[in-house]
Amino acid sequence: MTLQRLGTGIGWRPEIADAVERMPGIDWVEVVAENTCPGHLPESLRRLRERGVTVVPHGVSLGLGGADRPDEERLAALAERAAALGAPLVTEHIAFVRAGGPLTASPVLEAGHLLPVPRTRDALDVLCANIRIAQAALPVPLAVENIAALIAWPGEEMTEGQFLYDLVDRTGVRLLIDVANLHTNHVNRGEDPAKALAELPVEAIAYVHVAGGVERDGVWHDSHAHPVPPAVLDILTDLASRVAPPGVLLERDDLFPEPAELERELGAIRAAVTAGGGGVDGRSEPPAPPAAAEIPDIADATRQRVGLAQAAVLSSLVAGTPVPEGFDRVRMGVQARALAAKRADVVAKVAPELPEILGTAYRGAFLAYAQERPMTGGYRRDALDFAAELLREGRTGGAGTHRRLRAWWRERSGPAPRRRTLLRRA
Repeated sequence: MTLQRLGTGIGWRPEIADAVERMPGIDWVEVVAENTCPGHLPESLRRLRERGVTVVPHGVSLGLGGADRPDEERLAALAERAAALGAPLVTEHIAFVRAGGPLTASPVLEAGHLLPVPRTRDALDVLCANIRIAQAALPVPLAVENIAALIAWPGEEMTEGQFLYDLVDRTGVRLLIDVANLHTNHVNRGEDPAKALAELPVEAIAYVHVAGGVERDGVWHDSHAHPVPPAVLDILTDLASRVAPPGVLLERDDLFPEPAELERELGAIRAAVTAGGGGVDGRSEPPAPPAAAEIPDIADATRQRVGLAQAAVLSSLVAGTPVPEGFDRVRMGVQARALAAKRADVVAKVAPELPEILGTAYRGAFLAYAQERPMTGGYRRDALDFAAELLREGRTGGAGTHRRLRAWWRERSGPAPRRRTLLRRA
């Protein structure tokens, strides 16, 4: 099935919704699937759709690279959003976001972030099986995105390009290629973006992400909160010399600049594509995905091997267990701190009352909490658990703050938690 050409787009976020509506030359937008409610779409998105602007839902929580089969409820929710938005496709990531559970006889841990899968035959088998399950459940084609990584798995058997080529060949899945992530992996893992592009099945590309980041202490952080650097635009030009990308989209998630700056970045993206010549049309279509009746599953033993390895990595990152053999301890430490910082930032967004109540003490208190309490649910659950922990321990910074935090917690959860001293006497 040939997908429609999308053109130039931008990631729709509530903070820039009005600006996006007024921007010239916006052909389509992408929304975070988990942040949309099919029955209550923001008026800005409704107006864009009425104008004929395509809206694509972009999922972040399926964890298709995880050892477990995709959650049926999450798949149903993604399918519902695709239908509600009239989307021509949906997208997700080649990543795992949680680990543990029955396969590994260990608690389920949430990363709160996209983590890289090992480029091994076992991991590829699991990923292919999970993508086939997702394809059968979705009403429109699926495209999956390469991710940025701070850490590398030891003993990998394929390059990223080879891994993606085999993935497309076996499933017919489309690719969402993030050129900023290729740059990130170049800086952090020494991987050559040109080599990765040369190995890719470019005919499978559904669209392209472009984003900015920042380098700190020799590590490139894919922040989506900084301007797009020239190196990322150069990779985009290289890609456009190989294939005409059906769509190109600017991602920005934080520290939003003035609309004029976003428009300048969109202009630079268009210029980078033009400099590449727009690529070559007429390439062959990727293989068609298998029919539902033809979808084979894989042995639980394979899933268990992948699950045990992922659980060990995630436990090291969020629960302080030993770093698995073969991993770079320094980079694992950087990743662990990045996960904790992102967790604090997202909790502050989903529960803005917490930093308001706690003031400057919020961040330090949350990071101390995160060191002892891995995330086992979503961010809203994390916010409630954090507040409950402070109330139990009496570490709220004063009677007034304690009363405000207690009232906030009770409004969302019920009776206030008892202090830990009382719990110990019970």
